[in-house]
Amino acid sequence: MNSENNGHMPVSGPLELPPPTPEEQAHCEKVHQRIRDAIIESGGDISFARFMELALYAPGLGYYTSGKRKFGNKGDFITAPELGSLFARCLARPCLSILEETAGGDILEIGAGSGALAGDLLLELETLKCLPKHYLILELSNELRERQSRTLERKIPHLLPRVRWLKTLPGDFRGVMLANELLDAMPVERFKVRAAGINQLFVAWENDHFAWREKPADESIRNRIAPLGLPTGYLSEINLPAEGWVRSAADILKQGVLILIDYGFPRAEFYHPQRIEGTLMCHYRHRAHDDPLILVGLQDITAHVDFTAVAEAGTGAGLSLLGYTSQAAFLIGCGLEQLGSGSDPEDTRRHLELTQQIKKLTLPHEMGELYKVITLGRDVQEPFPGFTLQDRRVRL
Repeated sequence: MNSENNGHMPVSGPLELPPPTPEEQAHCEKVHQRIRDAIIESGGDISFARFMELALYAPGLGYYTSGKRKFGNKGDFITAPELGSLFARCLARPCLSILEETAGGDILEIGAGSGALAGDLLLELETLKCLPKHYLILELSNELRERQSRTLERKIPHLLPRVRWLKTLPGDFRGVMLANELLDAMPVERFKVRAAGINQLFVAWENDHFAWREKPADESIRNRIAPLGLPTGYLSEINLPAEGWVRSAADILKQGVLILIDYGFPRAEFYHPQRIEGTLMCHYRHRAHDDPLILVGLQDITAHVDFTAVAEAGTGAGLSLLGYTSQAAFLIGCGLEQLGSGSDPEDTRRHLELTQQIKKLTLPHEMGELYKVITLGRDVQEPFPGFTLQDRRVRL
């Protein structure tokens, strides 16, 4: 399956999904019961956003809150920081610019995955002689916090005193707020355009499995979708929590930038007439498919990002839109080619690793084009590093 269908690293396909182990199946039944209880409490069905929230984040049971391994070759998908250090080394350049400008600002990473990005970014900033006062990690999953801690203890034991974990956004912040593949995992509402109007998708429990139901969409969804003039039968998503999160981040950002890296499109492309089945995608053991009602609690559930909505939320909250472009253009603008050229071709293994990282990060059929970078800021200088090669703000 190519990268236009797969939010994380592309996989080959179509592939049959491997059966869960007995332990996974037992866990799945516990998640089913938790969601069935919520359906009963709500009178027979719940919105898809509520279903997705429970499937991913139910305490101790959800995909991101249980002990299931998620990242890397032994997990369900690979993110850019897991490929190697080049991604973080590139991001260190714009971080350096803001840390110098804020004269003692911090870095706040939201959803730090395995901790690979935090470790490599701090090592590169140390090399550049511009370490942040604190490296803050906002992480809701206790299991991921423990894994991040182990990663950082192994990679940067001498820098651990700078690292602090948070459960909520701080009261105010100066520096760099960074999130890689955060917004795609926020619970989305699904809708379908019918001849009689716009319906919202709900989830019920019928005949021993989860099933779809439709009801007239609430006003917030109708107001956003109706002006788009989508054809009858059009199925897609809207990520209102992501917009709310951006506004919350803007409220605490006193000086600095918010860098968001994710897969998605401007609104005109997100709701393109040919994208009639939406963007929802699930990931299980490096297989990608589009059925979120199976393997509940065992698989990731994601949707692509409407970057126009992100830009509107940020600018509406008082931030400046500093740039928007593809991941490939951003990383090249941050010095990817120079960093990659520093390898010794005689060191065959290291040279090949760097070459493979560059290809996967930048080639259009890998992560280079589908993944985008958007930066919003307050009281910082322009142009912002990373957008000098290409800036697509006009497309938003």
